[in-house]
Amino acid sequence: MKEKIITQSLDDIMGDRFGKYSKYIIQDRALPDVRDGLKPVQRRILYAMYKDGNTHLKPYRKSAKTVGNVIGNYHPHGDTSVYEAMVRLSQEWKMRMPLIDMQGNNGSIDNDPAAAMRYTEARLSPIASELLKDIDKETVQMALNFDDTEYEPTVLPAKYPNLLVNGATGISSGYATDIPPHNLEEVIDATIYRILHPHCSLDDLMKFIKGPDFPTGAIVEGINGIRKAFETGKGKVVVRSQTKIVEEKNMNKIVVTEIPYEVNKAELVRKLDEIRFQKNIDGIIEVRDESDRNGLSIVIDLKKDVDVQNTLNYFYKNTDLQKNYNYNMVAIKNKRPVCMGIVEILDGYIDHQIDVVTKRSLFDLKKAQERKHIVDGLIKAISILDDVVHTIRHSHDKQDAKKNLQLQYHFTEKQAEAIVMLQLYRLTNTDIVSLEKEKQELETLIQTLNDILNSDQVLRKVIVDELKQIKKQYPSPRLTQIKHEVQEIVIDEEAMILPEDIYVSITRDGYVKRISQRSYKASENIAFGKKDDDVLLDLHFASTLDKLLIFTDKGNYLFIPIHKLEEFKWKELGKHISYFIKVSPEEKMIGSILVKSFVLPLYVLLTTRLGQIKRVPLKEFEVARYTKPLKCMNLKKDDQLLQVALTDTNQAIVLTSSLGYVSLYSEDEISILGLKAAGIKAMNLKDDYLVAMNTFDPLHSYSYVLISDQPGIKRMRISDIPSCNRATKGTSIFKSPKTNPIHALDAFVLDTQDQLIIESEQKKENLYIKDYSLSQIGQKPSVIQSMKNETIMHVYDRHSLSTDLYISNQDEKVEKSQPLETTSQQDKHFEPISFDDLFKEDF
Repeated sequence: MKEKIITQSLDDIMGDRFGKYSKYIIQDRALPDVRDGLKPVQRRILYAMYKDGNTHLKPYRKSAKTVGNVIGNYHPHGDTSVYEAMVRLSQEWKMRMPLIDMQGNNGSIDNDPAAAMRYTEARLSPIASELLKDIDKETVQMALNFDDTEYEPTVLPAKYPNLLVNGATGISSGYATDIPPHNLEEVIDATIYRILHPHCSLDDLMKFIKGPDFPTGAIVEGINGIRKAFETGKGKVVVRSQTKIVEEKNMNKIVVTEIPYEVNKAELVRKLDEIRFQKNIDGIIEVRDESDRNGLSIVIDLKKDVDVQNTLNYFYKNTDLQKNYNYNMVAIKNKRPVCMGIVEILDGYIDHQIDVVTKRSLFDLKKAQERKHIVDGLIKAISILDDVVHTIRHSHDKQDAKKNLQLQYHFTEKQAEAIVMLQLYRLTNTDIVSLEKEKQELETLIQTLNDILNSDQVLRKVIVDELKQIKKQYPSPRLTQIKHEVQEIVIDEEAMILPEDIYVSITRDGYVKRISQRSYKASENIAFGKKDDDVLLDLHFASTLDKLLIFTDKGNYLFIPIHKLEEFKWKELGKHISYFIKVSPEEKMIGSILVKSFVLPLYVLLTTRLGQIKRVPLKEFEVARYTKPLKCMNLKKDDQLLQVALTDTNQAIVLTSSLGYVSLYSEDEISILGLKAAGIKAMNLKDDYLVAMNTFDPLHSYSYVLISDQPGIKRMRISDIPSCNRATKGTSIFKSPKTNPIHALDAFVLDTQDQLIIESEQKKENLYIKDYSLSQIGQKPSVIQSMKNETIMHVYDRHSLSTDLYISNQDEKVEKSQPLETTSQQDKHFEPISFDDLFKEDF
């Protein structure tokens, strides 16, 4: 017993078994044979139907019977896989020349499953019979089936190059194949030319085969890709849907009549409608499938003012209305998987046909010679008929009669057998004539067959004639249009966006939302929707054509096209920015800039908490890809980006520190640097940090407003702040007691018509908002509500919804301001006014 145990390593066992398995699935399952273009299961299905007489000349038979025959006799696998292969052979949207004629539900281009095999009926299609023709003449090698009870063909005779005509797709161990269908007439013409000109070039063959010819039609672009695929077996072509644009009075329509090969139509329609639903493109009214028995039709209704071609280009780019098809022409040749160009495939088929015609000719020659031998015997017997009849009558039995005929008249055994089996009516004079005629025909046939076998030229002519007959019998006009150049898809994103004026809000924690004008106007007494501990940073009055730059405290910026933002109501929370761009949870938003055009001569001013500052040209912030945060400033350790502003080289800058120092100077003093630069010193800080950076037009009259942490507020004329140079300590604008020091929280440069919103947090109350006019500060005291013992969370200007500077530059209505003079002015100090002292009655 121990002698039967084999000791072997697991590596060797696994390698050996997997090698055998791989060899099996490569040769006998997944890859087609270059000679007949069929996989084993397809070949077995066709042969089983042929053997059962289930041809196009006979009535349909239940598919279940065919599947049972295939499983029982040839293919020991599951009935589902056999039936699926059978169904695919019948689907006219997958097979350029279907090999099975199926009656009943055989699926659809929407990827609907076929009816169960007990419901459908099938038979061989007429052209499938051409693959099996002459199989009974010993033209192909036969092999025993899985249980050694029957023989099955290892390949079919294949009277036309089926591999190229119907293509193939399959995945095996280490190999895959993708061969598209081609036009039958073109392939036959190329094959004939190759037979007659064995040394012709690929360019010669491409005069006949223009490219793939898909059963679903469509347009193939890229002659270079086709040529590369024909040459090497690998290449890429672009397959584009056939569309037409219909202009109507109130709308335009895109009508799709042909789609790329092996695209699921229902899934394509769903994807198109998803684009409409998610408003990736504005102006799509409806997407519907109007396909019927007359053909495929997908209709996309568009608003009249939409750029139809641009919208169609977007669909080409983002759906399967256009897709790439990658040639990978791997097939079994001489029992090995080989990636072949079209020349090698045609040569493999031609060699197979030479072999088939040679074997068929040998078979026919043998039969003709045997029959001629019999006819010669019959003619001789009839010429001595009386003697033959006398000999037969005087014989004891059939065997004795045959023996006597062979001895007396020198007939062979086969001739003697034919004579004794001869029927009496054949002894007439007319039968002699027919026998002599048959003898002449047999002699002619034998001579023809000998010519075929003895002459390669004659043999090739026979193959050519048979191919011409196939082409004549099965005409197949080209369905796919070939274009030499790949048309570049250019998408003008702005042309796809319907201009609409909206509001856009950004919060510190990164929630953004697009708000319609209607919702904004209806929100006069409604609280802004946000989390309890979040604050509103910016509210922009924008167009859907604009871009938004959002800046974070980590020195990054986020590029967001406004039209991609979802619409929410004023009171709703909105969507976090991470839905668009992957942002770290630790990053906080510190400001934003609305951009209408990146070509204007504007700059982005960036300031950090530790006093670094720089200017960057606005055009450098424009990007094509914006799936992640982009660096806008290189920060030092423990530093944070504080604020950003848009400038035009004629702005004045006010910097405010926590200890109450203010620095006022011209924008010209700030260097223009790149996105990743660290910046230069903005203000000389010692045990201090910046809390605010403001820009303003020095030719206009503004007020400077400071908010402190006591809480307190101070307003002063901007002209009372002395100007200075960059990188100085600045001017102190309030006195701070040593016992209870005051720190600045924020500062603003505002017009008297602006309105502030102060957000504060009280220990016993929820977050609330107070509005008051800037013009009231410094007037006779009046009260909104006491803010004693409260912490100011955030202060912002709700009605400052767009950058006047930007609009001025865009419309070119404002003349350039003069540079700010740095002349010192009288320094004035004010104690911050408390809120309790400032407001004494309800607002």
